[in-house]
Amino acid sequence: MRRLLAFLLAGLAGNAAAQDCSILGQNQTVLQTMNDWYLWYKNMPSVSPATFADPEAVLDALRYRPLDTTFSYISTASSSQAFYGESQYMGFGFSMKFTVGYELRVTDVFPASPASEIGFDRGSEILALNGKSIQKTYEDGEWGTIWGGEEAGYSVDVTFKTAAGEARSGRLVKRVVTIPTVPLVTVHEVAGKKVGYIVFKNFVEPSYAALDAAFARLRDASATELVLDLRYNGGGLIAVAQYLGGLIGGDRTTGEVFAQYVHNDKRSSRNSALRFTRPASAFPLNRLVVITTRSSASASELIINALKPYMPVIVVGDNSYGKPVGQYGFQMCEKVLWAVSFSVQNSLGQGDYYNGFTPDCRAADDIGHALGDAGEASLATALTYIATGACPAASALQASSDRGRPGPALRAHAENGWQALRVAY
Repeated sequence: MRRLLAFLLAGLAGNAAAQDCSILGQNQTVLQTMNDWYLWYKNMPSVSPATFADPEAVLDALRYRPLDTTFSYISTASSSQAFYGESQYMGFGFSMKFTVGYELRVTDVFPASPASEIGFDRGSEILALNGKSIQKTYEDGEWGTIWGGEEAGYSVDVTFKTAAGEARSGRLVKRVVTIPTVPLVTVHEVAGKKVGYIVFKNFVEPSYAALDAAFARLRDASATELVLDLRYNGGGLIAVAQYLGGLIGGDRTTGEVFAQYVHNDKRSSRNSALRFTRPASAFPLNRLVVITTRSSASASELIINALKPYMPVIVVGDNSYGKPVGQYGFQMCEKVLWAVSFSVQNSLGQGDYYNGFTPDCRAADDIGHALGDAGEASLATALTYIATGACPAASALQASSDRGRPGPALRAHAENGWQALRVAY
């Protein structure tokens, strides 16, 4: 494992080989770790580890539900290493959401994935799974199981229409998928200004090089404005967020407080501050425009909160998720317990955004247009703001493919917390 992830697992977990790996032993480890490190340990109920079938059930019983329904989680050590170290996961390679009723639309497709190979694209409508309609699958209680677990080779037959309306069918077969951390970098010219646009997917180890390349490209193109698209970014490593903050803040933030860790009273000696650095690829920016949705969480929100004391940060889109806390990873045999262990505040002590950040300019996640298309509703709103200094009138926006009342909420089938936030399948 690499960099920060290695520190968290090795530095805090102890010797995994010496642990009791029986179910009872793992259950006891969860209870002890949560008692020692959990930010809300005072709110935990009294439980007996012997009464639970597995450590996941113990965690679920202990979590402070008014705030923590998905933040703390347990994953396999291999999946944690794959995601944080390589930007990889076991899956089909796409994200989706319900729009109207049981209309299920694809929002994102990762390249060289099973989903891309059968023809999924942004805006595709999934009509049936294993021959059963989406509504019937959902109502029959199969939604949480039909996508399988972390096993390679698991398959699902799908019937769908592409964004262009072409009827297709195919079989999705699960395998390791690589998420490109920065899949799109473009420059738009608006009102005589060169506006850089970056789609950023996750805060993981490969992000350092990808962000360096993206900012170097925008600097060489003489961009003076930046639109950072975090609409599907569920977070990741805080160290990567600190690096991105330095790329955006440049000289004005060098050496200033980026974020403050605040632990529970048992671990207050670990309270500390992270400071901005200035990576070589940084270039002068006077403000930042960020695109968010309710899948923008954790490190994505940290970028907004950390930079607000130093420069204008304009949020476009929908409310962000609301996760102003961080986890440490505690290795537990072949698993990792990611327990909320600290809150994250900016230099002004601000960090209570459990309802997410409210956008300055509301805009739809317009799946009728490709990301980066100047006509896509969220990007169009961001570019209008940069050109005029004001949000466009709602009536002037392009109509979104998200029509009317949204359908049922998606619940991620996978155990990883980042997948629960960005609903990656």
